[in-house]
Formats: sequence, structure tokens, C-alpha cells
Amino acid sequence: MNTTAVTAPGALPGVGHALKFLRDPLAFLAALPAHGDLVRIRLGPRTVFVACDPAVTREILLDPRTFDKGGPFYDKARLLLGNGLGTSSWQDHRRQRRLLQPLFHPAHIKAYATVMTQETAVLAKSWRPGQIIDARREFQALTIQVLNRALLALSEDDQRLLARSLPVAFDGVYWRMVIPSTLWFRLPTPANRRFTKAQQCLRHVAANAITEHRRAPDGRGGLLSALLEARTDDGDPLSERDVHDHLVTIMFAGTDTTADTLASAFSLISTHPEVEARLHEEVSTVAGGRPVTPDALPALDYTRRIVLETLRLFPPGWIVSRVTTTGTKLAGRHLPAGADVLCSPYLLHHDPALFPDPDRFDPDRWLPKQNEAPPRGAMIPFGAGNRKCIGDQFAMTQACLTIATITANWRLRSLSALSPRPRMSLGPGRLRLTCEPRPRGAAAGR
Repeated sequence: MNTTAVTAPGALPGVGHALKFLRDPLAFLAALPAHGDLVRIRLGPRTVFVACDPAVTREILLDPRTFDKGGPFYDKARLLLGNGLGTSSWQDHRRQRRLLQPLFHPAHIKAYATVMTQETAVLAKSWRPGQIIDARREFQALTIQVLNRALLALSEDDQRLLARSLPVAFDGVYWRMVIPSTLWFRLPTPANRRFTKAQQCLRHVAANAITEHRRAPDGRGGLLSALLEARTDDGDPLSERDVHDHLVTIMFAGTDTTADTLASAFSLISTHPEVEARLHEEVSTVAGGRPVTPDALPALDYTRRIVLETLRLFPPGWIVSRVTTTGTKLAGRHLPAGADVLCSPYLLHHDPALFPDPDRFDPDRWLPKQNEAPPRGAMIPFGAGNRKCIGDQFAMTQACLTIATITANWRLRSLSALSPRPRMSLGPGRLRLTCEPRPRGAAAGR
């Protein structure tokens, strides 16, 4: 076995593979498994080891003490998310997860599901035949409204401020992640000023939420109650900064990622008539001409497979970085302490050795009796191990119920090809869909 990782070809003096990564990160990552199970790349002055095999990826994700949150991506993500659940080191993560896990208990998810169907029905009723919608903007507004009713209890003004600020803030963080030089981001360019303002707006939203909750705690959001009532191991309340970091993390994880998945899913459904027909048939059979309710969820099997296949093709969390806390071996190679390591769900999900014909949209991949099931750890849209996304069931529930509720009333026709846009979350960017009314009832799906 080789004792050193193979270096990916095409590195340029000074910048390494940074230009290739910037130009088309998805294609760059998808090409790496051809060079080995652990491949070395250079992003400017930094050497980064990329896991290209599900077993190597699982080894990283299941050992958070050795492979801790860090590296070129999380270092920059902390500019916005601070030391919240998604970016904290392993020493803080277990305590934070214990604090927030009860909010995502199945009993609470059932209550949240009612909010999901109600708010989606309101959105669907607001559309008109022939209306052209910006899919990502519509679904982001929906996910913010659901998250707000379920967990946050923001004012209407702060919801609008959140919707305007999140995309700008996350785009700004992404560019700071992938561009090695920090000099450009110190200049007073319009983009840098917008990023600074978006950061300030998110802090303002979080501070307002905390202030309003303390002023009138009864009936406020469950997340804020949990955070403000929590105590450290020493018995002290969480600092204002800790509460802020958790709020912003949940705002991102509960809105942008699900909005991207919904936009991608409807684009894929629109361009695959056979999938759309089967979806219509299932929703018509399950709903029977009545509004979709959370009780329908167990029967939405094909809808669930559509969501899974969308998450395979376009996992919102498309890249994950870690840093070694000590010298260790990975895939038979020695890595020193402080080594940057990358895992990519997108890379694994598009490896033809793991998923035959990986670019084909095929919800039936997820039939339980498929003969060619992917290896363990090959499908990881929500991560793995004790750092797996805490809201995975929340997100799956919302995606399935939203698709079913909208499909009961509308066909959404895509006006442009789906072009994945990698940022902090992988989604379609601007995607326009036309609303076509769909007759309700069992015959509508035929």
C-alpha cells in the first residue's frame, strides 16, 4: 500500500488547484476518486487531503476527536455561525447537542409537521395560474415561516430581514472559504459592504428575538426557551454570544438547506414526466381530494424516494472539512497533527462505482429490495456519526409534506435547466417555475 497520498494532477505554481476548484468545484471533486481513496490537493498555500471512498469518509466522520471541525472551510464559517452546533469543536459539541436534541424529538416533529402543512397550503393558495415564481425565494420564505412558527417566534419585520440577509451572508462566507487570500476581503468593495451589513442584520435579528422572549416568555419559541433556560456545567446561563451562535446556526440549517432541496426537487420532477406522473398518482391516492395532513406521511413512499434521490444528486451539505488533532493514519497514510481533511457527500454520491449512472435521476434506487444497494456510508446527505445533522428528520418531514401539499394543487413547470450552484449550501441558484393548476381528486394523477 502507498504510504503517501497521491496528489491530484493539474496543480499550478502558487495557487495549486484553487483555480480549478473555484471554476467548477463539483466537477473537480467528482474527478478525484479516479486517483485513489485519499487524494492530496493544494488550495493556495494549504495542503488538503480529500477522502474519496465511503469507508475512509466514515472513518473521519465517526472519529470527531481525531478529525475535529476545522480546516479552511469551518474556520471561515465561524465568521458567521460562531461556535454553534454546526461549527463547534468536539469538546463543546456533546454539551450543545444534549441541549438542543429534545427540540427534535419525534413527538415534537409531529407537532412541527402540522405547521409545515398549514404554511405550505397558505403558500400554494397565494399562487395564480400562469404565475412565474422564483423557486428558491418562495421556498426560503416558506422554510423561514415554518421554522419561525415551530422554534423562533420572530416578528414579521425580522422575518423579512432574515430572508434578505441570509443569502448575502452565506455567499460572503463561501467566497471567504474558497479564496485563499484574505486581502481582497479587507477592501471596502460593494460586496464586502453588503456582507458586513448582512452580518449585522443577522445579529440584530438574533438580539431582537432574545429581547422579545425575555420581555414576554410565555408562548415564545421553543428554541429560545431552551437556550435561555440552559445552564453550563458550572451552573451559569449561556452567554449572549452562545445564544446568538445557536440561533444563527438553526436559522441557516433550517431554511437555506431545505429551500435548496425543494427547489431542486421540483425542477427534477418537472423535467422527468414519468416521475411526475407517479408522484401525482401517489398524492391523489393518499389525499383523496382532501388537503394533505401529517397523517399522510407514512403513505408518501414515492415522495420520500424523490427527496432521497434529490439529496443524492444535490446534497445541500456538499462538502465537509476536518482538521486532525493529533498525528494519525488514514487509509494507510500518515497524517500529521493539524492536517486539513475534506469529505464530500457530492463526490461519493456521484461516483459511478457506488451509484451506477450517477447523474440519472432515479427515485427507484431507494426501493428497499434493490439488488445493488450502495455500500454503507456512500449516501450521507446529512453527515454521519454523532455530528450527523440534528434536524435530519425535520428536513425530511418538511420536504415530503411540502412536495405532496403543492403537488395536490399545482404542476410546477421549469423554465430553465437545473444548474447546481455550490455555495455554503448546494442548490439551483435562481430557478424560475411556472404554476399550472392541477385538478384535485384520484383521477388527477392519471
